[in-house]
Amino acid sequence: MDKLRFRQIHLDFHTSELIGGIGKDFRPREFAETLKRAHVNSITVFARCHHGMIYYDSRLNPERIHPGLVNKNLLKEQIEACHAVGIRTPVYTTVQWDYYTAQRHRDWLCVDENGQSIGDGGPQLPKEAGFYERLCLNTSYRTFLKRHVEEILEEFNPVDGIFLDIVSPVACMCPVCKDKMLRQGYNPLLLKDRLAFSQKSINEWQQEMTELIKGKAPEATVFYNKGHIGTAQRESEASYTHFELESLPSGIWGYLHFPSTVRYVRTLGKEYLSHTGKFHTMWGDFHSYKNQAALEFECFHMLAMGSGCLIGDQLNPDGKLTPAVYDLIGAVYSQVEEKEPWCKDITPVTEIGVFTPEEFLSGADMYLPKSLQGAVRMLQESALQFDVVDSHSDYGKYKLLILPDEIPVEKRLADKLEAYMQAGGKVLFTCKSGLLPDESQFAMDIGAVKKAQQPENVWGQETVGVSMEKGDYCQYILPGDKIGKELPRTYHVMYSRGLNVTGTKEAEILADAYGSVFDRDYRHFCSHRQSPCSGEKAQPAVIQKGNSIYFSHPVFTQYQYNGPLWCKKMVQDAIDLLLGGRIARHNGPSSMLLAVNDQKAENRRIVHLLHYIPERRCEMIDVIEDVIPLFHIRCQVEVEKKVGSVLCQPQGRELPFEEAGGSVTFEVPEIRGHQMIEIRYEN
Repeated sequence: MDKLRFRQIHLDFHTSELIGGIGKDFRPREFAETLKRAHVNSITVFARCHHGMIYYDSRLNPERIHPGLVNKNLLKEQIEACHAVGIRTPVYTTVQWDYYTAQRHRDWLCVDENGQSIGDGGPQLPKEAGFYERLCLNTSYRTFLKRHVEEILEEFNPVDGIFLDIVSPVACMCPVCKDKMLRQGYNPLLLKDRLAFSQKSINEWQQEMTELIKGKAPEATVFYNKGHIGTAQRESEASYTHFELESLPSGIWGYLHFPSTVRYVRTLGKEYLSHTGKFHTMWGDFHSYKNQAALEFECFHMLAMGSGCLIGDQLNPDGKLTPAVYDLIGAVYSQVEEKEPWCKDITPVTEIGVFTPEEFLSGADMYLPKSLQGAVRMLQESALQFDVVDSHSDYGKYKLLILPDEIPVEKRLADKLEAYMQAGGKVLFTCKSGLLPDESQFAMDIGAVKKAQQPENVWGQETVGVSMEKGDYCQYILPGDKIGKELPRTYHVMYSRGLNVTGTKEAEILADAYGSVFDRDYRHFCSHRQSPCSGEKAQPAVIQKGNSIYFSHPVFTQYQYNGPLWCKKMVQDAIDLLLGGRIARHNGPSSMLLAVNDQKAENRRIVHLLHYIPERRCEMIDVIEDVIPLFHIRCQVEVEKKVGSVLCQPQGRELPFEEAGGSVTFEVPEIRGHQMIEIRYEN
């Protein structure tokens, strides 16, 4: 398998069987030339879609060929035309969504504990529009899929790759799954058991399918798409040749999903590329066009994270690519092509590992935990260089680990963290992170002890870490000389209640939490929101012991909820106390992203500077319309060797620089969206 290409298209072709004239305007040469002019070098094309329609002359399933397909060689001619101009063509087929199959094989559907078919987001009813009923891979549908994929591999030999879409665990209780669960010791009545069994079944099916594909097409890429790559992929990663991160910021994912996910995926040791779309909103948004500034940011952000780029489009039923779409894509991909030499074969330069709670929470998936989103947002705004990690990661390359708000620590992880700190590593814990899974006490001695009595509301429910619009159970922090150094020496509200703790004798209290006059409920309230500070100490707010600092409040969840600047300032101070220095700093606005990568083979360090601002200009989505340039941005970056030159790339413009104390300092005259800086070492 050659390396993943950097300028890819995913050409959706989910086309209703009620539409005629399918492919009537398709012209192979025009198709390939349009892609070539847009600087595309790989395109995923469709064998079978979510409607269950097939777009080639299937001998095995002729009844599934789209009834309106004018040219039964559509897929074949797409592949041949692209290959003629050097464009790669992975082939797409659907897995768990197939309307044709779902309507004709109700016995192949996933069903819930009430016997209702399971769809995307819940039970599906006959009156609902969509092909979202899920098909069960433990039924005879599994045999159909095997034969279908075998036909693709034989018909289009050699196949560049297979993209299998909609592959995720479903809490199915169909007769087949129920029988298998009982025989394997699962309890079908428990949701967690049904999901665990489903994940196990999917992992086994993926292994079988990859063996089938590789047996017939050894060089083919293989990817299974569930709309998100996370900790669940660790146990099945051998089934993937690479990872693809579906993350359309204008769709359900938003602008924080991609950085949160890619910073984890890049630690897994496989090649990866990332999806966005040409759509203004989401897949299937016909005749819509993403703002060029937004598409630039999304692709250039991928480059900064070491990822190849993939832009999603949907082919019109007539088989003709929309010229305006490929003018837009070409305007971006021409720039990607120019930047590629500084983006291939990179190693991210990082100082921090941020734990994802996804490993410990069921159903997180693309709807990432607020604590992780808040941590990613805060660290990006602080120009800190970090990966996202889990309990199985190698921590040796990080100076600091952050466990945001809700990371339970069982014995294995506690031992691993203890060894890391004994070797000089630093750890930042917040709120409930560091507690045993049963939350009875801290798993390690971090200078904090959980009190038996925790705050409750009038219904007897614990209020620790709960985000409430009016700050009903808030507390306050008084900044000091170490935490909140730049903040005024007055009370700052913490809208969510912290864990009730005491500090040990060996610990240093860096800041205290103070109570409000009273909690806000029907018995007592003041004004429109939380009551003012009582001036009475409630508990330690920030505790340091040795190589660890602990915040009792959920600072990352809080930052994602309503963004208090003082939360970020206090966390930045704690990080500086633990790190001592940083890989990079700049004097630009917090809206500027900075990423540092090494190209060891080229003997250089690459700094990416991006300045695009997503705005909530409408109710549904964030948009980027304008590129707001920055001028005279001063950067300081750690270096490993003596610097020979600093250049703006791809312009090749040399910059003056100063080198001292293991860092190089330079000023970037202008950043217009995205600027790469090459720090070239002396030979």
